[in-house]
Amino acid sequence: MNSFTFSLLNRPDILGRFIFLLLFKNALIHHFVGMEFNLNGKTALVAASSQGLGKAIAIELLKEGANVMISGRDGEKLQKVKQELKEFGTGEISYMKADIINPTDIKSLVKATVEQFGTIDILVNNAGGPPAGTFDSLSDEEWQNAFELNLLSYVRMIRESLPHLRRQGGKIINIASSSIKEPIPGLILSNTFRTGIIGLSKTLASEFAADNILINTVAPGRIETDRVKHLDQINADKLGVSREEIEENVKANIPLQRYGRPEEFAKVVVFLASDANTYMTGSAFLVDGGLVKSI
Repeated sequence: MNSFTFSLLNRPDILGRFIFLLLFKNALIHHFVGMEFNLNGKTALVAASSQGLGKAIAIELLKEGANVMISGRDGEKLQKVKQELKEFGTGEISYMKADIINPTDIKSLVKATVEQFGTIDILVNNAGGPPAGTFDSLSDEEWQNAFELNLLSYVRMIRESLPHLRRQGGKIINIASSSIKEPIPGLILSNTFRTGIIGLSKTLASEFAADNILINTVAPGRIETDRVKHLDQINADKLGVSREEIEENVKANIPLQRYGRPEEFAKVVVFLASDANTYMTGSAFLVDGGLVKSI
């Protein structure tokens, strides 16, 4: 008998506290195990996932045991990302080159996902941001391209995936932007079409409820991605200052005083895609460190 055990047996008060702590610990473990994501063996199709937020989402899904199909326009880059992501989790990963503006590519992407993994349980709609600009600076062609990239591609992806999601229910997560709550100066294309995603998601939440398909929107604020760096550089060039100065000014307006990390954003998406989410649909969630002040 060691000294620790001896002291416990001879001090009933300490023994009682020790037993309470053990029971409390076991209760906590039981509580959190009961909230498992249950993504093992589920199949997720993640659009525009060779970099940035899409890639981060794919990583977090793989960590939870999901099988993931990644996609993008650069086949060589996708192959490298696939090799990189193999080290995460137990889920399988595959990739397909696809331009989500092209409806034929979308059909092929969904077909390839089902052929590879048997079904689609989770659809993550994602797309690169449209060009920055003001109303006077943008042409009809730029408006049309932004519409097809940032709204119509979501419609097409949902349409093609829907028969598979309807088999046993599923989750759709649409990635948007904090502009759904507060327009961002100089990003009129994003402000317009990202807001359209909210209307789409809210409507489909009602239409798909009977099929047990939950659909939500997740909107990033200032997350550390190449897209955000690019936008900061545009603002820096306009003002004749460094990108670092722009970043510091933006951070000063974020209550948490920093940019978010891609994995922080991705974890919210994974929660909504998981079995832990059973009663949230038609909602929009900001991951912005408190940047947007609207209620």
